[in-house]
Amino acid sequence: MTEPIEWLPDGTPYSPRFGDRYHSENGGLTQASRVFLHGCGLPEAWAGQPQWRILETGFGFGLNFLVTWAAWRADPERPTLLHFVSTEAWPVSAADLLRATSVHPDLAPLAEALHQQWWGLLPGVHRLRFDGGRVLLTLYVGDTQAMLRQQSLTVDSIYLDGFSPQRNPDSWDLHTLKAVARCCRRGTQLATWTIARAVRDALAQCGFEVNRVPGVPPKRDNLHATFNPRWEPRTSRQAEAAPAPSPPGPCIVIGGGIAGAAAAASLARRGWQVTVLDQAPEPASGASALPAGVFAPHVSPDDSVLSRLSRSGIRTTLEQARWLLNEGLDWAHCGVLEHRTDGTPGLSPDWTQGPGAAWSEPAPSAALAAAQLPPDATACWHHQAGWVRPARLAKALLGQPGIQWRGNCAVAQLRRAEAPATAHSPATTWQALDAQGQVLAEAPTVVIAAGAGSLALLNHRWPLQPVRGQVSWGVHTDPATPLRPLIPFPANGNGNLVPRFPLGNQADGDQGWVMGSTFERDVRALPPSDAEIHAAHATNWAKLQGLLPDIAPQLEPLFAQTLSAPAPLSAPGEPPALRTWAAVRCTAPDRLPIVGPVDAAQLPGLWASTAMGARGLTLALLCGELLAARLQSEPLPLDARLAKALGTERLQ
Repeated sequence: MTEPIEWLPDGTPYSPRFGDRYHSENGGLTQASRVFLHGCGLPEAWAGQPQWRILETGFGFGLNFLVTWAAWRADPERPTLLHFVSTEAWPVSAADLLRATSVHPDLAPLAEALHQQWWGLLPGVHRLRFDGGRVLLTLYVGDTQAMLRQQSLTVDSIYLDGFSPQRNPDSWDLHTLKAVARCCRRGTQLATWTIARAVRDALAQCGFEVNRVPGVPPKRDNLHATFNPRWEPRTSRQAEAAPAPSPPGPCIVIGGGIAGAAAAASLARRGWQVTVLDQAPEPASGASALPAGVFAPHVSPDDSVLSRLSRSGIRTTLEQARWLLNEGLDWAHCGVLEHRTDGTPGLSPDWTQGPGAAWSEPAPSAALAAAQLPPDATACWHHQAGWVRPARLAKALLGQPGIQWRGNCAVAQLRRAEAPATAHSPATTWQALDAQGQVLAEAPTVVIAAGAGSLALLNHRWPLQPVRGQVSWGVHTDPATPLRPLIPFPANGNGNLVPRFPLGNQADGDQGWVMGSTFERDVRALPPSDAEIHAAHATNWAKLQGLLPDIAPQLEPLFAQTLSAPAPLSAPGEPPALRTWAAVRCTAPDRLPIVGPVDAAQLPGLWASTAMGARGLTLALLCGELLAARLQSEPLPLDARLAKALGTERLQ
């Protein structure tokens, strides 16, 4: 449940839990600007920087974030990227958030943008994106001390905020401030409104140089501190093994599908100059050429790694699709029905009691009826889900400034070329070579994101498995007949169905539907033979019958006609009534993507974002953001434990 709020006569929100105001009696806007923003020397300190990282303890209603975001927008010398990380144990409701922040006219548009993304805040890490992904708000929902100990974080400024030490002492105690200090680099600036002796002493003990500064009325003094310990802070083994941060520069991405396009776009937004090499003449010609696909969260009663990972991926996909695509033509945020054909519940019984209901819930009776499933069918309704045309998403990502696409460039091998290191140029340059040994491109940083083609480029160093997939699909061109199948939303479970999507650029034009997919492990051959296509249609037909048994008969004549026909399945030059599409994907042994440095010690500058398997639409854009964050030593876009589960290091 969301945090209950009371409203004082002057309009200030009040916390019954802590018996305290959220803002000072003179208003939160002045405090946010003078105590925190200016108290940390901003905006002057971030001028000309590629990124700036701020940590706040206690998000509350987000005024400090909104004021900082507004200052970033107004500053011509602003950093390319603004990271704002904030902890919050008790998130308020979206309605209360908007009520508290929209009273400030200058901040109202920003408050509305924040309000639109303020949903589904389960305990854990949530990345919200604004201004085309250049302002990144990372919410740690949980206890400040516990969350900071669990995450991997280095910041440049700290807003030490929250209810007073008398009302909420745990937020200001020595153990919490030690966790804050572990997020600092030498020189990190800290600002807070309290001058409590216990806080000053604890900060000094944690390595801060502490000073009183003139306060914001009615307070005479505020506190300013600089992290400058007399000792050398300890570095974890994980940090010692991590590659050194790379500033934006030239980069090669190999692969023009969803994974490569996502990595290229994430890097380009940060100021990298990205060259994308692909063997095909057009982007998204491999597995990302799927006519249409479903994106939806994974659910499990124990909320597994994949379930939590999928939610981070879905939020990323939704936000970037809204920036880049035309809803109704290229994609739709329409919800997806998951029919749990094995009878397992998927969701835990208490899932709907809180923010989880914004993600998924037991399927309502209306959704079951629309899918012609019985009222007692085991099914989930995923609110944050829909369909997308992958090739259009990949092309939109590759169309971002800073990306150069080069087709018909098949990379046969990568070669290291050593050069004298300078202050602005690393010693290692990577060259991408074609089959004749000619250099296609060179750069200090290379990202392998070639799907099944990654195996050869990685010299088979990881046990990646190729998996061919085939879908069955059809086209509806006769406006005089009803669209089939008659179901208003996509469905997934054992297989998935996108019942209709526009084939062209008009919502009322020709429509297509897609059912799939097969999983043919260790099969690489393309195109499939007529016999293999026939077998794939039979597999997809069987899956459709199990997924939507009362909808399947609407397509039975089409499948029956095809499955009863001898090979070839259509006359020469004539498109088949039931079409097929096939591509080869690859997966890791644990069925999770692989993101990170290939070998930081032996192969510096070589990175990978691959093995998306069947979940590229859900996870590829998140993986692009994770790769960029690791390259630049940014706050991670997801829980550090989930990032570790995706890391290349697990395969070493």
